[in-house]
Amino acid sequence: MSRRKTLMGTSSCGGDGEKQRIEDEEQYGVLLYYKYTSVPDLDELVSFYESSCNSLGLLGRVRLSTHGVNVTVGGKLTALEEHIAAAKSNCLFEGTDFKLAPCHHPSNDKVSQECGFTSLSIRVVEELVTFSHCPPLKSPEISNAGKHLSAAEFHSVLQSANGHPDGDGKSENKELVLLDARNLYETRIGKFESENVETLDPEIRQYSDLPTWIDQNAEKLKGKNVLMYCTGGIRCEMASAYIRSKGAGFENTFQLYGGIQRYLEQFPSGGFFKGKNFVFDHRISVGSSKEDITGSCLLCNSTFDDYSPRCRCRLCRMLVLVCNHCQVKGDIYVCELCRKHGKGEVPSSLNTLNQLSESNGDDTRRKLRILCLHGFRQNASGFKGRTGSLAKKLKNIAELVFIDAPHELQFIYQTATPPSGTCNKKFAWLVSPDFDKPSETVAQCQFDPLQYQTQTEGFDKSLAYLKRAFAEKGPFDGVLGFSQGAAMAAAVCGKQEQLVGEIDFRFCVLCSGFTPWPLLEKREQGSIKCPSLHIFGSQPGKDRQIVTQASSDLAGLFDDGCATIIEHDFGHIIPTKSPYIDEIKAFLNQFV
Repeated sequence: MSRRKTLMGTSSCGGDGEKQRIEDEEQYGVLLYYKYTSVPDLDELVSFYESSCNSLGLLGRVRLSTHGVNVTVGGKLTALEEHIAAAKSNCLFEGTDFKLAPCHHPSNDKVSQECGFTSLSIRVVEELVTFSHCPPLKSPEISNAGKHLSAAEFHSVLQSANGHPDGDGKSENKELVLLDARNLYETRIGKFESENVETLDPEIRQYSDLPTWIDQNAEKLKGKNVLMYCTGGIRCEMASAYIRSKGAGFENTFQLYGGIQRYLEQFPSGGFFKGKNFVFDHRISVGSSKEDITGSCLLCNSTFDDYSPRCRCRLCRMLVLVCNHCQVKGDIYVCELCRKHGKGEVPSSLNTLNQLSESNGDDTRRKLRILCLHGFRQNASGFKGRTGSLAKKLKNIAELVFIDAPHELQFIYQTATPPSGTCNKKFAWLVSPDFDKPSETVAQCQFDPLQYQTQTEGFDKSLAYLKRAFAEKGPFDGVLGFSQGAAMAAAVCGKQEQLVGEIDFRFCVLCSGFTPWPLLEKREQGSIKCPSLHIFGSQPGKDRQIVTQASSDLAGLFDDGCATIIEHDFGHIIPTKSPYIDEIKAFLNQFV
């Protein structure tokens, strides 16, 4: 499972004005590096970064896994140099390419916040970069990655397109293609171009879409010399290994060592790279001395490549380029990928933009539709009320749809005298073997926290009911289940392959869930491949209804690469305070 640890901090503000002035004059910088290697002790590595980054005042992102590290941090140049020296003293970092670049100090604005340069975030993750929404059964071996070409070697190959290196470094006459491993919003403002070499731009929203593009375009790569490149090199490592894993005809895959950043350092005038290099920090982009502008405004097509306004597509939330003249209040733009797939039209003028903004345009098209399954002895209206705060905080990215479960339960009164008035009916997805038709009963005993273990019947009726719900109320992007609703959703995930065409969804959110025995009792650890978010209390005893271990055991049935866990300090609830709601949004935004 993903193990996440986030440390929040802010830059210090000294009270002494002169001291502050001196500090401001100290040169600032950004440090990027990654290393794929076997990490024997993750806790020790976490401690190193906590100590080093906090003591040196470094802010940014640190991602750690058993497979290595991926780091982007900023701070004073002297502090960054101290951090590099400390890292080099550890044999884990032998041969690491530390990319250190001086730059202006980040201001506390929207760009810095979006890029994560107003805090320090240290997380333990499954993948250093997410290569797919749900990784293949066996990830490609990083040792099989494409051969590294230095910036000079990469440049030389493009200069002499008639003779290219093969897997042994010899010359062989094969067609050469450039493959950009970056996202569309990056390639818009800069890419490699050569008259005699085709540049393949996958035009993807996110890196995790790249494997699908490779699978669908394998014939464009087979039998050719493939030169891959990305910002700093890390994305090419796994992607080149994935291409080479396809076997014969894909051996000659190479990657630019150090990425575009090292290339522009070697060739400051730009060389074969035209435009600017998009970077994931407050600098936004870095160009050559030529200051080429290859991007254009989404609306008027005028030359433009500035992402600092942070304009985004209203449907998929991808960054878009909108020049100062065409910008209007509110994100009402539609990116080229959404238009390509028929999801919206780009307004042709500012007048049209204003009309769109003022009309009752259907903004739900960009929202996820999530079917919500309530817990045992609950109903749709009650669950909707209890999740009102969640729905409000997710209103810009998700629409929550609530339904009653099909099994109507007996009324249970705490006294022998039934209450006056109408009682709302209560329902369940799973029931005990002695389940009877609804009738009025009086509670005879205290609440049994282990009653869910006896609720093993009724799945077939509930499954048929969900099939009708998907047909009549769908489509749905995902399913959210709470308590017994989470158990039901997990059981459906376990049968997802058999339900294609009847119950289709891309992800599930399981809150305070448990394994629905015997529906999943034969499931092996990590065998369910549906992308999932598991939310439950971290402390035993806090959740009186479902014990912490039960929710943890359920999460263990989902593939590690597909499962994200959020542990909170509360009871039988779905937390909506920060940082929990931020983690929930981060998971859902993968599917918007």
